Amino acid sequence: MGKWRMPDLYRAPFPLYTIKVDPKTGWVITAGGGGASKTGIKNAVHFLGLELVGDQHCATLVHSHDTDTRATMNLAIGGDVIAAGQDGRCSLMRFRQRQTRGKAAAKDAGGGSEQGAARRRAGKGGKGSEGAAAARGNVSEMKDNTTQISVDTFGEVQSDLSPQDPLQKCVRFSPDLSLLLTGGTDGHIRVWEYPSLKEKLDFKAHEGEIEDLDISPNNKHLVTVGRDFACSIWSGNQLAMSLCWHEKMPQIAAKSYRYMACRFGKVEDQKDTLRLYTVQIPHKRDRKPPQCYLSKWDSQNFLPMLTNPCGTEVISTLAVSDSGTFLGLGTVTGSVAIYIAFSLQKLYYVQESHGIVVTDLAFLPDTPKGQSLKGNNEAAMLSVAVDCRCQMHTVRNRRSFPIWLVLFFCGLMVVGAVLLLQYLFPGFI
Repeated sequence: MGKWRMPDLYRAPFPLYTIKVDPKTGWVITAGGGGASKTGIKNAVHFLGLELVGDQHCATLVHSHDTDTRATMNLAIGGDVIAAGQDGRCSLMRFRQRQTRGKAAAKDAGGGSEQGAARRRAGKGGKGSEGAAAARGNVSEMKDNTTQISVDTFGEVQSDLSPQDPLQKCVRFSPDLSLLLTGGTDGHIRVWEYPSLKEKLDFKAHEGEIEDLDISPNNKHLVTVGRDFACSIWSGNQLAMSLCWHEKMPQIAAKSYRYMACRFGKVEDQKDTLRLYTVQIPHKRDRKPPQCYLSKWDSQNFLPMLTNPCGTEVISTLAVSDSGTFLGLGTVTGSVAIYIAFSLQKLYYVQESHGIVVTDLAFLPDTPKGQSLKGNNEAAMLSVAVDCRCQMHTVRNRRSFPIWLVLFFCGLMVVGAVLLLQYLFPGFI
C-alpha cells in the first residue's frame, strides 16, 4: 500500500494513452504512440492475450495494428468495433479473430526450422539420435493452433473542428450501440447514428475543451464535463441542468475547482438503479496542494449523495467496475487507487506505481471470460501510463461470514457475560 513500483504486466515500445478489455474474448486492447512527429516512436493499437497463471497475471502481444502517423489517444469498444480518437478524427476499426490450423513441421527440403532446432538441441545436449528422433516425431505430429487477429478500418468521422491542433478528447458508444458520441477541444458534442455514421447532433456543450462524457444505459441522459468548471446534464441537445457539487460546502470558493471526469455506474443488487460519479480537481495548484474530491450523485434527480476527499494528488482518470462496486482512480504523479463505490472509501492504493501520469484505467469485465481471469480476486484493474507500462492491480476476495453465524456468536457472548456476572456476583440473576 506504500510507495513501490508494481511489476509490469506489459511494456509497449511507445507511450500508452488508453486501454479497454473486450468483454467477449478477454483481449486487452491498448493504444498510443508518438504522434506525427518524426521521433521514430511508432503509433499502434496492441491486442494482448491475458492469462492467469496461479495467482499471477501475464500478458502477451497477440497482434499489433499500425496506425501510421496518428496516435490513438482514446478509444471505445462496441461489439467487435473500436472507435479510436486520432487527432481530430474518430476512426472505426473492426477486429476479428481467426484460428489457423496446420502442420507445425515445415515441408521444405531442409526438414523445417523446428526439426533443425531439435537436431541442434540433441547434438548440444548429448542425448543422441534417439532423443532427436523423438523430438522430430513430436514436432511432426503437432498441430499449430495460432490465434490471428485482423483489423480493418471501415469508417471515419471528423470529431473535432478546432482551427489549430484539432483533438478528440473522449468517445463513447451508447449501451445499446445505436449511437456514437465524441467530444473534443472545440467544446462540441457530436452524436452519430451507428453504424450508419450519419450525424444526428452537433452542439456547443462547453466553452473550451470537453474533458469527459458518458451516457446513461437508457440513452435518456448525457453528462459532459468541460474545462469551463461545468458538469452538464443534457436531454438530446437541450441542457437539462448543471451540477453543483459544493453547494453544501461553503469553504469551497467558486471556480477554485473544476470537474475532471464523469461516469455512470450500476448499484450492486439494485438492477435498475444508477449512480453518477464525478471527480473534482483544483483549478490552480498552490504551494500546499489542496484535496481533490470524489462525488456520488442520484441519477434520477442528480442531487449529490456523498462527497469525499481523495488525496492531494491530482486525479487524471476515473473508471467504474461493471458491477458498480468499485471505482478506479489514476493520478498525474502515477499513483493508482481503488475505492468502494458505496462509501467512497479507499480500498487499495499504490503511490507512484507508474513513473508519470496515469492515462487510463479498465476493470476486468463481469463476463464469464472476465470472471475466469479475475481468479481469487474481488476486483482486477488495468492501468496504463505515458511511461509505456501496463500494470494489473488486484483486490483479494474479502472474507465474509453468514449472518446466522454472526448472530450465533453474539448469543454466545451474551450468555458468557451473564454467566461471568453470576460467578462474580452471586445472586445477580
